[in-house]
Amino acid sequence: MKRDLEIDLLRSFVAVAAHRNFTKAANSVGRTQSAVSFQIKRLEDIVGKRLFERTRQSVSITHVGEALLVYANRILAANDEALAHIQRPEAAGLVRIGAPDDYATFLLPPILSAISRDNPRLQIEVTSDNADELLLRLGNGALDIVLATHPIEAVAGEVARVEPLHWVAAPTFLDDPSEPLSMVLFPSGCVCRDIALDALKRIDRSWNIAYSTRSIGLMEQALLANPSVSVMEASIIPDSLKVIDGREGFPMLPNVAISVHRTTNCKAHAALVADSILTSLGGTQMREATSK
Repeated sequence: MKRDLEIDLLRSFVAVAAHRNFTKAANSVGRTQSAVSFQIKRLEDIVGKRLFERTRQSVSITHVGEALLVYANRILAANDEALAHIQRPEAAGLVRIGAPDDYATFLLPPILSAISRDNPRLQIEVTSDNADELLLRLGNGALDIVLATHPIEAVAGEVARVEPLHWVAAPTFLDDPSEPLSMVLFPSGCVCRDIALDALKRIDRSWNIAYSTRSIGLMEQALLANPSVSVMEASIIPDSLKVIDGREGFPMLPNVAISVHRTTNCKAHAALVADSILTSLGGTQMREATSK
């Protein structure tokens, strides 16, 4: 019959492994030396093998003990994280978040839904605008958190992740190199807009901006209705559009950084939301844009 590894036994085991001394280990976990010795004996009975070699002069960990130590640290970390999450005070209050429309549409909804489920007393407001405007509001104290895009060579804030940029268009798009390239972009000040236009200037390709809007939904509709192209981060490309990287006349684009900015005197409940967004964005798998 399988037996469980007990948290208290693992905690004493890790202490002995760290100190290589039963007296010091006992002091670190608040137990007597005899109690820790008994715990190690119980743990050895559970695993069925010796974890330490002991003499009067020294304590050394066995190969089995080294293997168990890896898992013991993971188990203790998970235990402590679970308790900290469950026992933390319930967050309450208003959190004002600023994000470009594409992030507010594609990235934030599942993250904020999870935060709200865990913290029902939080009130979350999301404002969409260009990152430059949102960062000004953050500096003025009108927002608590802002998501923004930055060029890799000029990152700012707390970087959540790095994403590739792609040229995108409707599936039926056909390029006519003899004509200026028709562009659908976010308004002036958008990092992706600047990168796209700089890339076209470098290859001396003419272009015109057919449509400019802060709305990712309107951009999508404009691209589907017209023979135009845009530039978007991998994770916010609508399923209706197609990546057209690699075609002649569409130069390679650099990666960009998605960052979280928080107000200087960020309150605890807003900091909790900022930390959750950072963790979620960093752990979210980007959609495979090349499969579109």
